[in-house]
Amino acid sequence: MSNPFGSMIHGTPAMALASLFMRDAGLKSQKPTRVKRVLQIVCPGAASHIDLWDYKPELFKRSGDEMPGLTGVKTFQGGNGRIMRPPWEFRPAGRSGKMLSSMLPNLSRHADDMAFIHSMTARSSTHGPGLLQLNTGFVLDGFPSMGAWLSMAMGNLTDNLPTYVSIPDVRGLPPNGPANWGSGFLPAAFQGTAFNAEKPLSNMGSGKVSASDARLRRELERLDQHFNASLGGDSDITARMKSYALAAKMQLAAPEATDLRKETAATHALYGTTSSNPLEAAYARNALLSRRLLERGVRFVQLYCGACASGVDGLLNWDAHKTLKADYERHVPILDRPTAGLLADMKSRGLLDDTLILWTTEFGRMPTHQIGAAGRDHNPDAFTVWMMGAGVKGGTSYGATDEFGHKSVTDVATVYDFHATVLALCGIDHTKLTYYHNGAQRRLTDVHGHVIRQVMQS
Repeated sequence: MSNPFGSMIHGTPAMALASLFMRDAGLKSQKPTRVKRVLQIVCPGAASHIDLWDYKPELFKRSGDEMPGLTGVKTFQGGNGRIMRPPWEFRPAGRSGKMLSSMLPNLSRHADDMAFIHSMTARSSTHGPGLLQLNTGFVLDGFPSMGAWLSMAMGNLTDNLPTYVSIPDVRGLPPNGPANWGSGFLPAAFQGTAFNAEKPLSNMGSGKVSASDARLRRELERLDQHFNASLGGDSDITARMKSYALAAKMQLAAPEATDLRKETAATHALYGTTSSNPLEAAYARNALLSRRLLERGVRFVQLYCGACASGVDGLLNWDAHKTLKADYERHVPILDRPTAGLLADMKSRGLLDDTLILWTTEFGRMPTHQIGAAGRDHNPDAFTVWMMGAGVKGGTSYGATDEFGHKSVTDVATVYDFHATVLALCGIDHTKLTYYHNGAQRRLTDVHGHVIRQVMQS
């Protein structure tokens, strides 16, 4: 999978047709929509729904009791012990009184703007395939990401920045790495461009145009036109040509967009970019970068809070098998203040009026502790995601798990339903956004998916 910035020509000037290519390639929304851009926040490692968002009083009342039908039953990583209560209390948030973990004091302030889907289910209990399904709709590699589908469907908003940017955590790439923002079998131009505040885009050059640059530009344009006219074109080569054109424009736009020094001290304080916790500060800078990209016309931004699994469970992401309390006392503060600052900042700037924000993870956790440990095993039968912003009915909760948070039982939702709903909010019928590949009309939702209208404004 090519990186559109892996082979930029140093100092290449703007080349014609880059913006036209992206606009012509976009299918555009099929229905009027308020959504112009999407921010997807991803917490790899399966952030625990029952410790963060899904309040279950029975876990507190019956902590230490045997779980009916589950004690000793092996799941992903071993046997399940007894019921384990969340390490922290839950408190009512907002006018709605939504019960959320006391470890989320800052995000809780936005509860009335959030729409929770508490009955999510996944097809895999393994991180790599689970995260792929969350991001591409399939548990196997090689399928286009949601951001790629939306880039193709909606086109670009700006000529001088990528349509789709993925911002990895400073701790590393998520499970399956670039496959989470790849274009799969879609034209390569729709893949995400990955960079973060710590390692912004390189090879931008000075932006000065020399005579040799101009000659090279004209020759490349001539060759590209000849290739497309005579040979029918090739997705990878066309994407490479367009990357040269975009690179030239980005020589001026990207350095400005990624320069966080232009923000006020009050904004930096809101996000926590100078936190004494270096990981919180790093994620805060990435969150601030995401807002700057969105307001400058990037159509889809994917912001990661967590990386791949490590030898020590729960060190680099939310995979808390052994010591959930200690792990989440490390992870939750990294997420809470910067993300809440991002939401508040976007709201104050009016960006929530036309931006859809998604909080996602690949699956949930078990209500019991693992035998011999103080953590929770994987649980694909129940987890929570939430959304807010343009078109979203804030202060709502859809679906429910059982009394222990073990299984989704009311209005059970799938990842396909989630994707169908995201596309619907963007004005797109998920059954009509298709691409012919290998004998089939492929789509993000495969042959499944129902729009969850209850989380959408009427």
